[in-house]
Amino acid sequence: MSRAPAGSFAAFSIPNFRVLFGGTLFSFTAFFMSTIVQSVVAFELTGLNGAVGGAIAGQGLGMVMCGPLGGAYADRLPKRRVIAVGQLISALSLINLGWLYAGGAITITNLVINSTIMGAAFGFIGPARQALVVDLVPDTLRGNAMAMTNVSNTVSRVAGPAVAGGFLAVESLGPAGAYFGMGVLYVLSALALLFLPKSVVRAGVADTHVFADLREGLVYAWQDVRLRNLLIFFVTVMLTGFPYVALTAGWLEIELGRPKEQVAEVALVSALGALSASLWAARFADSSQATRVYSALGVAFGVALLLFGLAPGFISGLVAVFLVGAASGGFHALNGAVIARETDPRYMGRVMSLTFIAFAGFSLTAAPLGYLADIYGVRNVLFGMGLGVIVIALVMSARVARDAASKNQV
Repeated sequence: MSRAPAGSFAAFSIPNFRVLFGGTLFSFTAFFMSTIVQSVVAFELTGLNGAVGGAIAGQGLGMVMCGPLGGAYADRLPKRRVIAVGQLISALSLINLGWLYAGGAITITNLVINSTIMGAAFGFIGPARQALVVDLVPDTLRGNAMAMTNVSNTVSRVAGPAVAGGFLAVESLGPAGAYFGMGVLYVLSALALLFLPKSVVRAGVADTHVFADLREGLVYAWQDVRLRNLLIFFVTVMLTGFPYVALTAGWLEIELGRPKEQVAEVALVSALGALSASLWAARFADSSQATRVYSALGVAFGVALLLFGLAPGFISGLVAVFLVGAASGGFHALNGAVIARETDPRYMGRVMSLTFIAFAGFSLTAAPLGYLADIYGVRNVLFGMGLGVIVIALVMSARVARDAASKNQV
């Protein structure tokens, strides 16, 4: 048997994966641009952290409504088609927001509706894209390909804020230009799918109903104890810790007296940390150390949030944000790898849809955490989030290690 290429970029030896990676990069760049632009526009309209969280919460609502169903369809329909339709819907919604902003007619309600549409579309796009990765690479590269797909997410966390900041800094473009730019990126990502082979469709799919498939996938994920705990680990850590991104505009303006537009700079620093750690973590994706590194990064994420909450000024805050990005980025990069290794490919779309509950949770918890920040202060809420992540990560790390020991004894 030939050995798979080693190293962080092993999956790039597969041409089709390189094409998918490029399209994913366009899609995620637009997604992270939208988080920045939506936050700035919401704060511009209201001046409230709670409104920023509310505008982002629509994404979570859409994902909750459509995520599990999107996973079931990813295992039933041609994955390229599922991804393309979702991306074109997102593009149209963003272009509509651009027209509304340019005409001075945009409202918080418009932002929430758009976020909900994008969240619903992402509920179909995300699981289908992850499942498509498995179709395009050999089993020996599955973990690395999943990790590198998450690296594309991280690269986009650098590119998204940078591009968004560029649009926001040019008065003639501003948020309206950014919305149009995001729409174009989603269209380009959809077009890239034309260069990939036809998607694999499960045999006998017409013999079952989509809701029966959905139930079967949920039962499968629940009954496999190790897989279940890995899913709980990821979702609870991200749900508790990742909403920090919705608090950065308030941290700048309320805690430090700086302009909220610097949120793009803060997000860029976080993304650079995430990119560095993600590339480092990807080399462990197909190794026996993957789960241990994954667990350590979960704990490190909580510690970094504590430091962010304690940071007394802008520079120390940026250092803490870099560490937050590094820990959360590495943790996210390895998530797909450790879960994919435990999952039967027949259930890949449905299992991966459950990981996207983390993004839904982040969007939904952003609103209440925003309101808490308005009452108790951003620094105090960040500190509390850090403590929560540390406790969760320690408990779940112990459970996952115990599961591994039990599995080895069988």
